[in-house]
Amino acid sequence: MHRNTILIGLLISTVLLPMWYVSLHGEPPSEEIAIDESVTDFRPLEGVVDTPNKLSPSQVGVVVWVALFALVGVLAAVHQFMNEAVRPPDDAVTDGGVTAESGDVSLPWLSTDTRWVVEYHDASDAIEGLVAMAGLTVLAIIFAALFIGEYLTLARTQYFGLYATGMFLSLALSTVAYYAWFMPHVEVAELRGH
Repeated sequence: MHRNTILIGLLISTVLLPMWYVSLHGEPPSEEIAIDESVTDFRPLEGVVDTPNKLSPSQVGVVVWVALFALVGVLAAVHQFMNEAVRPPDDAVTDGGVTAESGDVSLPWLSTDTRWVVEYHDASDAIEGLVAMAGLTVLAIIFAALFIGEYLTLARTQYFGLYATGMFLSLALSTVAYYAWFMPHVEVAELRGH
């Protein structure tokens, strides 16, 4: 494990542990208001995961911080995937853009007297990218249809968050897949005067 990773973990723990301690002493949860089961079998409070009915402000703060740290981790993992997993380093064009296999990389809008292409990875255009894009597009359409279906049924709103999350994650991952498989990666160096 890298030293920087350990330091980041300690920093996150230093922030979260006191907040979590405070949140444990928050308001007690409120009573659940239930529908009379003898009249209808409709259960608007049911969900995939049992959740508390009420959270104190300190508990909400901890949940938000955990979600933000998780988001940073997901973004770091996605960035790592986009830059390394799909683009192997063996097809890189370096040192001004000349290799025996690929010839000159001509990017005149990037190359000037003080700026030049240092590294160039061509888009892979692999079939895996097409499969990933197609699957994620179908998944986004399914979640959108489920979201609309949930909205049109009478007062059934307990899965809105689940369907919206699935839809937006599918769209975001399709953007990641497009960037990873169908966009070239260009690294440029530039002389800067101070």
